[in-house]
Amino acid sequence: MANEKNILVVDDSALMRRLVSDIINSDSRYIVGKTAHDGEEALKFISKENFDAIILDVNMPKMGGLELLRELQKKKINVKVMMFSSTTAEGTRETIEALELGAVDFIKKPDSVSELKDDRFKKQFLEMLTAVSGAKPIGLTRSVNRTSASISTAGRLSKDRNPIITRQSGQGEFTHIDDNQKIVLRNTGHTTGTNKIVAIACSTGGPRALHSVIPKLPKNLNAPVLLVQHMPAGFTKSLADRLDSLSEIKVKEAEDGEIVEKGCVYIAAGGKHMNAGRSGQNTRIYYSDEPIREGVKPSANYMYESLMDSSYDGICCAVLTGMGADGTVGIRNLDKKKKIYVIAQDEPTSAVYGMPKAVALAGLVNEIQPLEKIAEAITKDVGVR
Repeated sequence: MANEKNILVVDDSALMRRLVSDIINSDSRYIVGKTAHDGEEALKFISKENFDAIILDVNMPKMGGLELLRELQKKKINVKVMMFSSTTAEGTRETIEALELGAVDFIKKPDSVSELKDDRFKKQFLEMLTAVSGAKPIGLTRSVNRTSASISTAGRLSKDRNPIITRQSGQGEFTHIDDNQKIVLRNTGHTTGTNKIVAIACSTGGPRALHSVIPKLPKNLNAPVLLVQHMPAGFTKSLADRLDSLSEIKVKEAEDGEIVEKGCVYIAAGGKHMNAGRSGQNTRIYYSDEPIREGVKPSANYMYESLMDSSYDGICCAVLTGMGADGTVGIRNLDKKKKIYVIAQDEPTSAVYGMPKAVALAGLVNEIQPLEKIAEAITKDVGVR
């Protein structure tokens, strides 16, 4: 295949390098051009050859994954990195740090060779690699609604192109340059009242994006914030702790049964569906074991739909970077019962333009904003105390 994506695998385990290479080479879209046993060897390869993506272990001799990312930053070498991460407490913290240092996303390293050889892991691995490398997805399309065109669940902006949306003056419409699909912005105003809640959804590229959104929210935000980030169990607490250390607003991993309060961000625990339910005059977090939806758990669709019967006057929905279309159906259903205001991240600043594109093409979006403007747009809608 002439346009194979060239992949570099970096891991100190020879067995892991071979097994991961076998997975990658089994897909005709990719080829493992090189393997390296540590960051030092990888840096030599990167300085001489272009790679479409790097699979990077964290803990290695001589130079580990974090040190390699720092060197790439220092040398201003732009390359897409997918971390291969462990679920130890230290491993989850290091993964969050890797995302801050420029890694696009991560995948949990299997606990055993048999798990690594499992077809489910192979599928998950290749889907993540597709998103990180920008390869063309195979058969990964979903219809946004019955009247809209089918969209790629891993659509990604090529950084050498102009942004693919242009404003048609006075029409409130955006036209995709690459496929002529139209995005029509809703002309409904901001949500009204003081009893509001914010609900954020993100996936691939989300942890890094959240570092540009959550720390910009004021501590006196006049609303609680529910946040679904697609992550496996064990990583969301490290993400919450890190964001809390960087932010004025309080950030925590949501606990089952706790009352939500204004000025706090509640991140859904990995591997569980987070919902919000009435409890007297309050709203509480509760977790459910409903089926996987849109291929993910937690699912933003469940979170949005749980707010349909809430006591909130207005709901500010923000959809950030991510593969797939999670959130679109939930927001559409929520729109039938509640006054909502929807903000979507734009394509140029999205690591993967799947989730924000899906909700925009569904005609549910009031604003399309670059990442650095998302916090400002949220604050403008819900206000401060």
